[in-house]
Amino acid sequence: MSNYMRTILLLLLLLLLPALPVAAEVRVFACEPEWAALAGEIGGELVSADSATTGLQDVHHIDARPSLIARLRQSDLLVCTGAGLEAGWLPVLLRRANNPRVQPGKPGYLEASEYVRLLDRPERIDRAAGDVHAEGNPHIQLDPRNYLPVAEAMTDRLVQIDPANAASYREGLDDFRQRWQAALDRWNREAEALQGMPIVVHHDAWVYLVDWLQLQQLATLEPLPGVPPSSSHLSRLLQQLEGSDAAAIIHSSYQSPRAANWLAEHTSLPVVELPATIGGTPAATDLFSLFDDITARLRTVAP
Repeated sequence: MSNYMRTILLLLLLLLLPALPVAAEVRVFACEPEWAALAGEIGGELVSADSATTGLQDVHHIDARPSLIARLRQSDLLVCTGAGLEAGWLPVLLRRANNPRVQPGKPGYLEASEYVRLLDRPERIDRAAGDVHAEGNPHIQLDPRNYLPVAEAMTDRLVQIDPANAASYREGLDDFRQRWQAALDRWNREAEALQGMPIVVHHDAWVYLVDWLQLQQLATLEPLPGVPPSSSHLSRLLQQLEGSDAAAIIHSSYQSPRAANWLAEHTSLPVVELPATIGGTPAATDLFSLFDDITARLRTVAP
């Protein structure tokens, strides 16, 4: 066989081979599932995004496992909530991973809380007040209005890290913005009946949801933030709720329902388990279904 024929056969074989998958350009280490999902919405196949936590974990208390250290060491972009939410474990990860790309002050380090309005900023910090965050309440993921400014900041960082695909990231942002705004308009319409609904919550993690839906938070099962409910506190709470028009007791999927169930038995109030993030319930599989599920569950107990 001549060299010409060999060349022709080789070219034909190459044409018949399946296309190889494109390698992800940017490796994203997200502290929480919502930011991993947001990176995927913007970057698509150009990013590989994983979350250090799940929807069934209390993000305040995470072990700096070797597997997380290894993942952070290989990452190009770190996206966390900030505002002290990960203060118990993220500094350890950053130190042990020793990845200069994702250190504070670098393009690869992004705190979502820097781009939204933080609620419940304490006037002073006192250990006696419980687990209080100096910068404000960090549970910003429970207000869908917070995602667009974070998405814009994340797009800017992706463009800095991977300028060759800048146009694709900006297209991804535009597409997400349109779909998110349409979903937000729908959630606002569907949740009109929830405005003013009085609720009891397990932990002060719902202030952004309360602010968005204009709910009324009557009481908290925890006597102080991060302090487990005691029997004496629950008894006082029971007296406080006598004659009130509370509609439901809210707790997140990662919290024990014991205190909520006790109060429900003594008040006949329904207990509603809500996902605090993606994966918190079987239905909350992405950013859109997270708020679909939250609003749907709340509508079942609306007065």
